Amino acid sequence: MRIRYNAPVTLSFAILSASALALQQWFFPGLISYVFSVGPRMNPASPMDYLRLFTHAAGHSGWTHLMGNFSFILLLGPILEEKYSSGGLLIMMLITALVTGLLNVLFLSTGLLGASGIVFMMILLVSFTNIRQGEVPLTFILIVVLYLTQEVVNFFNDDTVSQFAHITGGVTGSLFGFLHTGGRRGR
Repeated sequence: MRIRYNAPVTLSFAILSASALALQQWFFPGLISYVFSVGPRMNPASPMDYLRLFTHAAGHSGWTHLMGNFSFILLLGPILEEKYSSGGLLIMMLITALVTGLLNVLFLSTGLLGASGIVFMMILLVSFTNIRQGEVPLTFILIVVLYLTQEVVNFFNDDTVSQFAHITGGVTGSLFGFLHTGGRRGR
């Protein structure tokens, strides 16, 4: 029996994120804030600020933060790579990171880092894995109701969690799911 690199986008993302955190802790203090977080403002003349709109998703504040996100990503990512292809999932992840980063810069006065937007994109997108055209899965409706209730309640907590990124990721995941099934015929 051999070990197979079965979900290249998911596994590479996990390795990148863990490596960034390890490098910060052991060799390069400040790496996460310099490369892997998007600030509340952007300098239009800075190429690094444009890069951070994507890389913030790979930055995490600590091992607990990283493990919380990647317990979902490692579970859902392989399913989504099989359904939408590795390239398709990579594009969805990049778009989700870009959208959450841009909206954070435009509307919030806080920085942003972490993969929680991508986690919530995957949570809602995975509910579309067996959808047929003209149908809305009950699992999708229940996930949206539970998820939105939780995020609205948590919105009023004074913590460092970005419910805005969660909601944005969930919306992008829902859009990807609906767009992908829009052109398919039912079984």
